[in-house]
Amino acid sequence: MLAIRLMRMGAKKSPAYRVVVKEKLTKRDGAYLENVGTYNPTRNPAEVKLNLERIHYWIERGAQPTEIVRDLIKSQSKVAPQPEA
Repeated sequence: MLAIRLMRMGAKKSPAYRVVVKEKLTKRDGAYLENVGTYNPTRNPAEVKLNLERIHYWIERGAQPTEIVRDLIKSQSKVAPQPEA
């Protein structure tokens, strides 16, 4: 099963995260299929950059986002401009 989760990067006591698609049972910092964004909580306000198009692609294929990633997606979706029909 696939998961969309955070992968810790950055220095000691200065975390930065990648939002990645990976197998659910692999290690937190192990191999991943695709990098779909970044999250830096040390900035004020927190810096979030997500590729929503690729995230929705993976969710359609059965990937399940973790709770934190789900919240990041919701907050980013509110900020992103909606395409006009």
